[in-house]
Amino acid sequence: QVQLVESGGGLVQAGGSLGLSCAASGSIFSINAMGWYRQAPGKQRESVALITGGGNKNYADSVRGRFTISRGNDKNTVYLQMNSLKPEDTAVYYCNAAGAAYSGIHFRPFDSWGQGTQVTVSS
Repeated sequence: QVQLVESGGGLVQAGGSLGLSCAASGSIFSINAMGWYRQAPGKQRESVALITGGGNKNYADSVRGRFTISRGNDKNTVYLQMNSLKPEDTAVYYCNAAGAAYSGIHFRPFDSWGQGTQVTVSS
């Protein structure tokens, strides 16, 4: 079992900044990629930012230049710094991690999600 615990989020005015963090724990052997997704009311969940084990980063067009994803030195933590926030950034933000976990003497793949954290940007 691999668990993800998110923190951060909250209410901010347009133009402001917020930071999110997500810590993975459990029987982790390796994490291939971590990322942030968001889901606004009535909309599908969408990818916001991804970072691979090698440090490659991808951003949604809507957040590129405003959001920055990074990983902690332990490689099991991922951060999302959100600047110049807009009302359309309002959503529940979810952390995701994919990799391999210990299973006895073997490994098994995992793809885990955090519980979600609300980000609300007021105009």
